[in-house]
Amino acid sequence: MRMRHVISTVVAVGTVAVVAAAPAQAAEYSSALKVKGVQYDAPGTDSNKCSTGNSKDEYLTIKNYSSKATINLKGYVVKDATGNRFVFPASHYLQPGDYVKLRGGHGTDSDAKNVVYRQNCNFIWNNDKDTIYLYKPSGSRADVHSYTKTGSDRDGNGYITYHG
Repeated sequence: MRMRHVISTVVAVGTVAVVAAAPAQAAEYSSALKVKGVQYDAPGTDSNKCSTGNSKDEYLTIKNYSSKATINLKGYVVKDATGNRFVFPASHYLQPGDYVKLRGGHGTDSDAKNVVYRQNCNFIWNNDKDTIYLYKPSGSRADVHSYTKTGSDRDGNGYITYHG
C-alpha cells in the first residue's frame, strides 16, 4: 500500500513538471523570426566614433525559421536590458530560411547583402552581460536571450549562437 502511494506521488510530480515546462517551450517557438546570434563584443578596441570606430562590427543576426512564410521586418523592435532600442523603419523582407544582420554604425541597408544599419554609432550590447529582446510590430515578444561573457561565450570570441 505504501509503495503505491509513493509511485502516485512521483507520477503526480512528474506530471506537474511536464505541464509546467510546456508553456515555456511553447513560448520559445511562438515566432518564426528569432535571434540567430549576436556579435556582442566587436573585435578590436571599442570605439563608437562614427568615422574610425568599430560599432559596425557589433551585430545581431535575425533569422526567419519558417519553412513557408515571408516576414516583413518593418515595425519589429530590438531592445536591450536597459531600454536601448531599434525599430526597423522600412520594409525588409526575409524569405523562409533567410537572415539579416542588424549592424551598428552608419551604412546603406541592403536586401541583397542581408544588412540593416542602426544609423547610430553607439554600441547597444554590453560586453559583460545583457538581454536581447525581439518584439513583433504588435508588441508581443518574438524572442529573448540573456547572456554573460563568462557563462555564454565558451570560446571567448565575442559571438554567441542561438537557435542553430
